[in-house]
Amino acid sequence: MNIFPEERDLPEGRHQLLKEFVMTALQDESKQAKPRRKLLRAGVLAPVLGLAAAAAVAFPLMFGGTPAFAVAKNADGTITITINEAKDPEALEADLKRMGYNIVVDYLPRGKKCATRPRGENWLSKEEAPLAVFPPTVETDGFQIDPQQIKPGQTGVLEFAVDDDPKPGGVVAAIWARVSNSPVAPCDLVDGAAPLGD
Repeated sequence: MNIFPEERDLPEGRHQLLKEFVMTALQDESKQAKPRRKLLRAGVLAPVLGLAAAAAVAFPLMFGGTPAFAVAKNADGTITITINEAKDPEALEADLKRMGYNIVVDYLPRGKKCATRPRGENWLSKEEAPLAVFPPTVETDGFQIDPQQIKPGQTGVLEFAVDDDPKPGGVVAAIWARVSNSPVAPCDLVDGAAPLGD
């Protein structure tokens, strides 16, 4: 038994419409299966490749490159500060303030010093408030400080003598770490040797 009507049983013109419908459906299907590929012209491709190369260089710096500095709390309450690149002391100072420490941070490039000396009054001696920990109590590549030496109302000051063109592992040459009982003037850099030893 044949459930499909014979071709001759279709009404007039219906056969032609059915053929056109089937052919259109087959053509649409073949267009979807094999999309036509367009090749990029060299004028469009060059900037795209340039952007891709720039992104490849920037990506490690933004996500996982070496940070300019690192701050780590130690079990004994001290902090280790490692400076990998001598830039943006304000960011280091902001991180220390977020941790609850009133510490001013300045980088002094070779041949520079702070214009205002002394930057504050009523400095505590190294014996009264040993802010810098020498020798370090933890093995570290950075500098260790004891922020517990800074009491309420006092200001800690860290001046790092930095090298603009460092040798590997030598970004910071020295540290001056003191505590003041009074506010501290901002560091305006001028020519001269940084007096980090006093």
